[in-house]
Amino acid sequence: MQDVPRKIDRRNFLRHGASAIAFGAATLALPMARAEEPKPVDDPMRVPGALPRPYGERSPFEKLTRLGGAGPGAPHGWGANAPNNFNSGTPIQDLHGIITPSPLHFERHHNGVPAIDPARHRLMIHGLVERPLIFTVKELQRLPSASRIAFLECSGNTWDGWREAQDVTVQDLYGLMSTSEWTGVKLSTLLEAVGVRREAKWMLAEGGDAAGLDRSVPLTDDVLNEAMICYGQNG
Repeated sequence: MQDVPRKIDRRNFLRHGASAIAFGAATLALPMARAEEPKPVDDPMRVPGALPRPYGERSPFEKLTRLGGAGPGAPHGWGANAPNNFNSGTPIQDLHGIITPSPLHFERHHNGVPAIDPARHRLMIHGLVERPLIFTVKELQRLPSASRIAFLECSGNTWDGWREAQDVTVQDLYGLMSTSEWTGVKLSTLLEAVGVRREAKWMLAEGGDAAGLDRSVPLTDDVLNEAMICYGQNG
């Protein structure tokens, strides 16, 4: 026995076709509506949250920022809140715990923040060594690594405290210090790889920015035991 096909007239076709189109449009609109950035609400327990992101972003309610301090080398009269090419101070008066969030870690600028591409960056060690070597970042990451929680402070911290009395915050005076977990290769590991000579007593560390900044560092036991060439920072 065969089913008898129903008669499809123009009115039924349009009615069912319009329902299908409406259902399809609603289905497509649902994920789009959920993906919209949620606006602040009185009760977040009653409103779906945002979709997960590939890389986390800070909460819209987080308002802490770094501020530029006058600091050493800054033009006279620049206030601590003025953007500049010299310092980025950590808001330590508003932080909790030991670790400084990475986006709030202080910076000391000598010629702006360099855009260093890890794929092209190189570390060269030469001088009083048996085997001068050039390391890529990938090669450094293949060496035995170490992680350490380290407190860093710029030598220019509290610079503004030597001037006339000012109505400033802790961030303005002491913001050039932060604490993070650093990961990298111990300096002693690299010096062993290049075969540093016994007569080597100092090293010249040169930065990778446009300032051409370098510093002489004595190769003391403390430096050899503590110093690291870092490629990772958590905070």
